[in-house]
Amino acid sequence: MAAYEEQEYNKPFSIRTWAKMLPFFRPYRKYFGISFCLNIFLAGVDVVVPLFQSFAIDRFITPGSLDGLGRFALVYGLVIVLQTICVYISVHAAIIIEMNLGRDLKWAQFEHLQTLSFSYYNTTPVGYIHARVMSDTLRIASMVAWGLVDMFWALLYVVSVFVIMFLLNVRLALVILLIVPCIAVLTVYFQNKILHWNRKVRKINSQITSAYNEGITGVKTSKSMGIEKENAHAFFEQTLEMKRAAGRSAKLNAVYIPAILLFSSVAAAVVLAQGGYMVQEEIMRLGTLSVFISYAVIIFEPIQQLARLLADLISCQANIERVMDLLEQKSNVVDRADVIEKYGDAFSPKQENWERIKGDIVFEDVSFMYPDGKEYVLEHFSLHVPAGMNVAIVGETGAGKSTLVNLMGRFFEPTSGRILIDGVDYRERSQLWLHSQIGYVLQNPHLFSGTVRENIRYGRLTASDAEIEAAAESVSADQVVKKLEKGYESDVGESGGRLSTGEKQLISFARAILADPAIFVLDEATSSIDTQTEQLIQQATGKLLKGHTSFIIAHRLSTIRQADLILVVKDGKIIERGTHRELLEEKGYYYDLYSRQFEEEASMQVFAEGGRTGC
Repeated sequence: MAAYEEQEYNKPFSIRTWAKMLPFFRPYRKYFGISFCLNIFLAGVDVVVPLFQSFAIDRFITPGSLDGLGRFALVYGLVIVLQTICVYISVHAAIIIEMNLGRDLKWAQFEHLQTLSFSYYNTTPVGYIHARVMSDTLRIASMVAWGLVDMFWALLYVVSVFVIMFLLNVRLALVILLIVPCIAVLTVYFQNKILHWNRKVRKINSQITSAYNEGITGVKTSKSMGIEKENAHAFFEQTLEMKRAAGRSAKLNAVYIPAILLFSSVAAAVVLAQGGYMVQEEIMRLGTLSVFISYAVIIFEPIQQLARLLADLISCQANIERVMDLLEQKSNVVDRADVIEKYGDAFSPKQENWERIKGDIVFEDVSFMYPDGKEYVLEHFSLHVPAGMNVAIVGETGAGKSTLVNLMGRFFEPTSGRILIDGVDYRERSQLWLHSQIGYVLQNPHLFSGTVRENIRYGRLTASDAEIEAAAESVSADQVVKKLEKGYESDVGESGGRLSTGEKQLISFARAILADPAIFVLDEATSSIDTQTEQLIQQATGKLLKGHTSFIIAHRLSTIRQADLILVVKDGKIIERGTHRELLEEKGYYYDLYSRQFEEEASMQVFAEGGRTGC
C-alpha cells in the first residue's frame, strides 16, 4: 500500500497567509490592545533607564554632589514599580490570548472535521490530522501570544534607542546603525532556507505522529506477527530523518544569530574607541558615553531577539498553512443553502421540519465514480427497495460491496441519476435528516470510551435507563452485561478494547435498537465469533431487521438465504440480482461463490469434529 504523501508547503513568507488568522484574532483584540499598549510603555522604560544612569553620573558622580538624590531615587523607584505592574498585566493578557486562541483553533478544526465527507478520511491518516489539531495549533498560539508582542517590543525598543542616540551624538549613532543593513541582508538570505527546513520538520513530525498512532492501535497485530523489531526500525528511521531536518534548521539559526552578534560586537567596539576619545577631548560628557555604552551592549539582545523571532515567524507560516489547509478542505457532499435553511445542519438541526422516513428507496438510473477514480463503478443502475425489504449485498473481498450502501447513506452522491427516499430526491433534504434514520452495525463496531450504558445511550441520548436495559435485553446484549463486574456501569475501554468482537457487536445492536431508525445497514461478519455468540447475533439480527428496510453486506452466504433480494458484486459492478433460490437456479457467479463457501464450511466442520473426537 502506497504511503500517504502530504502536500508540500513551499510558499514564501506571505502576509496573506497570516491574514487568514484575523478571524481568530478578532475576539481577543482587547487583550492584543492591552498587550501592545503596555509594551509601548515597557519599551519606553527600557529606553529611559540608561538616561537615568547618565543623569546620575553628570549630576551626582562627576560634580560629587548629592543634592536632589532623594527625588531622583523616588522617581526611579516609581518607574521600576510601574514597569513591574505592566509586565504582570502584559503576561496575563498574553496567557489569555495563547490559551483561548489555541482552544479556538482546535475547536474550529474539530468542528470542521465533523462536516467532511468519507473521502477525506479514506485518504488522510489520523496522525496527520492529529498533528494539525494539536501541535500546529499550539505553535501558532504561542507565536501569536508571545512572539508577535515580543517582536513589537524589540522593534520599538531598537527604533527608540536609535532616535535617542541620534539626538545625543550623530557620529556614534551612525556607527551602530551600520549593523541594520547587515541584519537585513542576513535575514533575506536565511529566511527561505529556514522556512524550507522548518516546513520539512513539520511534515516529518506528522509522519511520526501517524506512525506512533498506528503503532499503538495496531499493537495486537504487531505482537501476533512478531514484527516489533521491524516497527521499531521504521520508527527509528523516521525520527532520524526528523533529527537531520531539525539539525539543518538549527544549524541555519546557529549561523544566523551569531553572525548578527558579530556585527553588533564590532559596532560596539568602535563606539567604545570613538566615545573614549571624544570624552578625553571633552567633546562628549562621560554620562553621554555611558548611555551609548549601555545602549551598545543592551541593544545586542533585542536585535538578536528580533532576528530569532523573525525566523520563528517565518517558520510558523508552515503551521498556519497546514491548519488552514484542513479548514479549507471542502466536503464532497454538501447540502444546498435552501435545504439548510429548512432542515438545519449538523450543529443546528431543525428537527421540527424533519419528515419521518418510511424506508422506500429508489436508485433511478444511477452512475457513480469515486472522486479520485477514473472509471464508473456503477453505470445506469436502477433498483426499487420498498419499505421493509431486506437487501443482501454479496461478493468477494474488495469487490465493492460498500458502494451501494455509501450511496444510499449519502456519504457519496451519484455522479449522475437520482436516489429517492420515500419518493423525494434525498438531496432535497439534509444529510443529518437521513443519517439520523440509518442504523449501522459494523463488522468491527466502534465503541466510545465510557460505560456500557453510555455506549448504548448514544443510540438515543434522551433514553432512560429502563429503555437502555430493555433494548439490551431485546437483542441478548444483557448476557454480555451480566458477565461484567459492574454491569451496565462497566468501562468498555478505548474503542471497546475490553470486550470481544462479538460482545461489541451485541452492544452495538442494542444501540441500534434504541435508536429505532427506519433503515438498517449491517456488516454481517461472524467468522471470528464463537458459536454461542454467533447464535445470539443471528437472533438479534432477526429482531433488529423486522419491519425495517435493511442492507446486509454478507460475508457468509448461508446467513442471507431469506433475504428478499440479493445483489452480487464483482469488480465494483453488480452482475447478478435475485433471491437465493433464483440465483442458485441461474448457476452463475453467485452459485459458484455459494458452492465454494459451502464446501469450505463443511470441511472446517469435519476438521472441528475430528479434533473433538481425537481423530
